[in-house]
Amino acid sequence: MKRSSLVGRYALISPAAILIFVFMLLPMLLMALMSWLEAGQFGGVKWGSYTPEAYLKFLFDRDLSDHLVFNTDYLSIFSRSFQLAGITTFLTLLTAFPVAFYIALQTPKHRTWLMLLITIPFWTNLLVRTYAWILLLRNGGLIDSSLHSLGVLNTPINAMYTPIAVQIGLVYAFLPFMVLPIYTSLEKLDWRLLEAAYDLYANRWQTMRRIVIPLAAPGMVAGCILVFVPALGTFFIPELLGGAKTLMIGNLIQQQFGVSRNWPFGAALSFALLAVVLMFMLIYALRFRGKGSLTQ
Repeated sequence: MKRSSLVGRYALISPAAILIFVFMLLPMLLMALMSWLEAGQFGGVKWGSYTPEAYLKFLFDRDLSDHLVFNTDYLSIFSRSFQLAGITTFLTLLTAFPVAFYIALQTPKHRTWLMLLITIPFWTNLLVRTYAWILLLRNGGLIDSSLHSLGVLNTPINAMYTPIAVQIGLVYAFLPFMVLPIYTSLEKLDWRLLEAAYDLYANRWQTMRRIVIPLAAPGMVAGCILVFVPALGTFFIPELLGGAKTLMIGNLIQQQFGVSRNWPFGAALSFALLAVVLMFMLIYALRFRGKGSLTQ
């Protein structure tokens, strides 16, 4: 390849590479350095004072004798976050697959309108939509008053500030991220394969299990990653709908940089979360190597 061609290619990608380095890699390197520093007395860090204390604090605490004692408080927050994110992923997958399959079966004109309906929530800020769920789920809200008017309930639903409210908010917020990649995979499906399966006396369940689901697997896995990863790190949905009773990883990190002013511990928690995200991305890359992008 000619030298001028290589120079031209590098010139084209250099603006994107510089932006990625300045606004993503450089802050991550700064966070990595900060996680090994000592916390300042009134926030910030003490530069030049390196210590693994931030990483030890995740699993241990110090007693009055300054001895390390195993502490499960932060592990329980991580466990709760994984549980909520996992249930969110499962519920969105269970809901999104039949929706995406139905859309893929429609004519191109109807697909456009249905996809428009799926993307309508993106037109409004997620924070505003989360506040709308407060009006729906609170005692005396639309759901509560409707159930009382129909005679279904005689007592308040008491849904706000519970894990159920957080779960509803997470499923609502991330459902479109599951529908879109699954639909992209099903849209490319050769429907003649289904006809061939019926000709070979396969029933609907066998056709779905042996043809549709395997061919839609890349989109399903991509959707699971696109839902699980942000659901694991979100903080304002559990903050608004769960209050202080449903603390997640994102809330814990936000508190360390805000109220607690323990920046090294917040940075260490951020890297622990980043390690989980990279692990899932690596599993996806190894499992579907050579099968296309996240939305294939």
